[in-house]
Amino acid sequence: MRFAKLQLRDDHLAEDAVQDSLVAAYAQSHEFAGRAQHKTWVFAILRNKLIDTMRARRRTVNASSLETPDGADANGESVFDRELFGDNGHWAEHARPKPWPRPEAIVARQQFWTMFDWCLNELPEAIGRVFAMRELLDMEMAEICGELELNANHCSVLLYRARLRLRTCLSTKGLESADATG
Repeated sequence: MRFAKLQLRDDHLAEDAVQDSLVAAYAQSHEFAGRAQHKTWVFAILRNKLIDTMRARRRTVNASSLETPDGADANGESVFDRELFGDNGHWAEHARPKPWPRPEAIVARQQFWTMFDWCLNELPEAIGRVFAMRELLDMEMAEICGELELNANHCSVLLYRARLRLRTCLSTKGLESADATG
């Protein structure tokens, strides 16, 4: 809870993120593969919930914070309009709507990540664990080596082998890294 409050700086959002994380961990507990400690797995869920919350907060503007009590400023202009539109009446650069991805790009991305997950699960346990800790949990190499009781060189070799095997697996399945971006 303390970590969530520190990241979000809002007690209510932090409580919601922690609760959502615990509910998600409970609902998906059958998917816990045991490649990391259970605490690390739940913390990763929380970390992702916090990132999602921070991204959503950046993308949204609280409309009530933009309006004056009577709905306009001294010039008769809505603060909401001033925030979203420029003087020329066009969208402000930061508020411009983003184009939606093409449906076929969404399907290709989903197929890529499904195949990536399959390839990751096919890795030998030690190699997959190092890769997951480094790339999915964003742990530092020193932390990974300490957790798995490996020397730094061996840890780097396992990470290299994981990347090589994943690339090979995805290539043999007919997928390339460009398929992930659409």
